[in-house]
Amino acid sequence: MRIAIARETDAGEPRVAATPETVKKFKTLGAEVAVARGAGHASGIADADYEAAGAEIGEDVTRTADLVLKVRRPAPNELAAYKPGALVVAIMDPYGNEAALKQMADAGLIAVAMELMPRITRAQSMDVLSSQANLAGYRAVVDAASEYGRALPMMMTAAGTVPAAKIFVMGVGVAGLQAIATARRMGAIVTATDVRPATKEQVESLGAKFLAVEDEEFKNAQTAGGYAKEMSKEYQAKQAALVAEHIKKQDIVITTALIPGRPAPRLITKEMVASMRPGSVIIDLAVERGGNVEGAKAGATELVGGVKIVGHLNVAGRLAASASALYAKNLLTFVDTLIDKKEKKLAINWDDELVKATVLTRDGAIVHPNFMPKTAA
Repeated sequence: MRIAIARETDAGEPRVAATPETVKKFKTLGAEVAVARGAGHASGIADADYEAAGAEIGEDVTRTADLVLKVRRPAPNELAAYKPGALVVAIMDPYGNEAALKQMADAGLIAVAMELMPRITRAQSMDVLSSQANLAGYRAVVDAASEYGRALPMMMTAAGTVPAAKIFVMGVGVAGLQAIATARRMGAIVTATDVRPATKEQVESLGAKFLAVEDEEFKNAQTAGGYAKEMSKEYQAKQAALVAEHIKKQDIVITTALIPGRPAPRLITKEMVASMRPGSVIIDLAVERGGNVEGAKAGATELVGGVKIVGHLNVAGRLAASASALYAKNLLTFVDTLIDKKEKKLAINWDDELVKATVLTRDGAIVHPNFMPKTAA
């Protein structure tokens, strides 16, 4: 069993799919591990650290690998360097990218999307969305504090009092909860909103105030899997009116709302942006999915009427060392379920609910029901 840790080819991706610690674990499972030269440099991991953990360092490490671990989906020009039949595990970003999935199927690869891991108890330690969103929520507050021209906590000095900043978090998933906790630790006055009723108690437990139109639709606004449902136009209008009044008084707004398989919902209009005070900051964590904020631009900071709208890409990657460590552990925990410990080889149980939920391509075809061509489905 040969495992390859590929180098990321996207210039904006500093993360890596393994650390020296996870390499050691793979070795104890009986695997040979090869790491692409320089794969960990952007995450602060030297080739020598991988070698000390027992890995080989090379260039075309994927050509002979039975299992390839990556952060992002392989680019089309990478596929020729993969062995047909190899298992490729990464964050595949499959929604809207069916053509790329077909290319992987045509290359004979078994593609596994870590972000489709079901949210069940045994898969919690494999949940890459949570591990990376947690860091993104923390980094959002750090970035906001950097862009904001004032201190966050209240400071009483002989020269006068600096008031505490008011921070509003929109979307209380993993990223939102971490943003709330971080902002509170930094001394800000925090409010938050979400369409899922279960989040109210979570928000208040962190010392923040919850803001929402709490009607009957709100009480039933969560799927069995714990995700937010798309709300009716009527509810959206009522919630938008409440939020619009609240935003006028905020110094920093952090938006985190995403709906799986859909564009990010629009939460902040240009009129809301115009109502904010000059010097205010908006951090849009959903900008890669179209953004929650009208006027946000992916990879850029826009100044609109004195308000900064920040649209950093790959926010978790802005903490590359921490993000890589958590992601590598997610991969290790998942891969461990695919290995026969006695035979020391891959032994995939195709009926395992984790496998069925995450495998996109197999035997030259797209097999995941959400992404199969309509005729095949």
